[in-house]
Amino acid sequence: MTDGKNGITYADAGVDIDAGNALVERIKPAAKRTSRPGVMSGLGGFGALFDLKGAGFADPVLVAATDGVGTKLRIAIDTGHVDGVGIDLVAMCVNDLVCQGAEPLFFLDYFATGKLDTDTAARVIEGIAEGCARSGCALIGGETAEMPGMYPAGDFDLAGFAVGAMERGTDLPAGVAEGDVLLGLASDGVHSNGYSLVRKLVDVSGLGWDADCPWANGSLGAALLTPTRLYVTQALAAVKAGGVHALAHITGGGLTENLPRVLPDGLGAAIDLSAWNLPPVFKWLAATGGMEESELLKTFNCGIGMIVVVAPDRAEALTAVLEEAGETVSRIGSVTGTPGVAYTGSLL
Repeated sequence: MTDGKNGITYADAGVDIDAGNALVERIKPAAKRTSRPGVMSGLGGFGALFDLKGAGFADPVLVAATDGVGTKLRIAIDTGHVDGVGIDLVAMCVNDLVCQGAEPLFFLDYFATGKLDTDTAARVIEGIAEGCARSGCALIGGETAEMPGMYPAGDFDLAGFAVGAMERGTDLPAGVAEGDVLLGLASDGVHSNGYSLVRKLVDVSGLGWDADCPWANGSLGAALLTPTRLYVTQALAAVKAGGVHALAHITGGGLTENLPRVLPDGLGAAIDLSAWNLPPVFKWLAATGGMEESELLKTFNCGIGMIVVVAPDRAEALTAVLEEAGETVSRIGSVTGTPGVAYTGSLL
């Protein structure tokens, strides 16, 4: 029926419902690929259903984590290389979940933009699905928000939410004691923290994102967009093998701030910085900014993306388990009776 009004539509206000529907249809196959035991319903409803008993849990405790990608997203938007930030998003959440001893079960994403570009959004969400598939968790829902006037043209924001579970009484950290061994798992680069400083250092260097990377093949922007490493299946294999007392995801705050989060009051750690080689990206960042080693250690992961705290008599066996799962493992130190993190040796 008509009432003489001017016929302005939602699309005239800048929101394209058809584009949103097209995006949902495009990403359905990617989401379906992440299905796992326990998923009851996924995309399309007002909510998603998950059956914990169907996932094999008898007396589960839920664990939740939420995160974003930080200003690494700015580089992805400016270069157009958006395919990996979805993996980053998943990794930042599920790598935290596993530190509690939890198995990631499902993931939801939030993608917000001023004007929806279906191809860009699909590439991001397909990356999210890839991260979920690698972590054994299901992408069962999310939200795509088109909000005219909220974001500059071409910009978007990204956040994620993950839920995991563990059997009651199996949470970590547990049993950390003086003398425990610290096993460091190699990172795949800067991961998703410290990018405000990274962008500042690139600006200081005078290089553009499309410049040849000073430490690797390809462009500088592409190298800095290397996705965050996913440690989930490897860490869970180590936990199942026995002897893991704690896991510390090395994110914002670096080794200096993150390792103490899993140590009991009164205990600390001694780390030998000569136990592993500082990856070239961090050497370049440090040299470009004239950074002190202490600043590097409390800002970046410095080549160690996850620390596994293990019983001394299990260190050798767990190193083998982790290496068999694809990790590069370094024995980097031990738990001490002195609070704080003490460093010996040098990275630079």
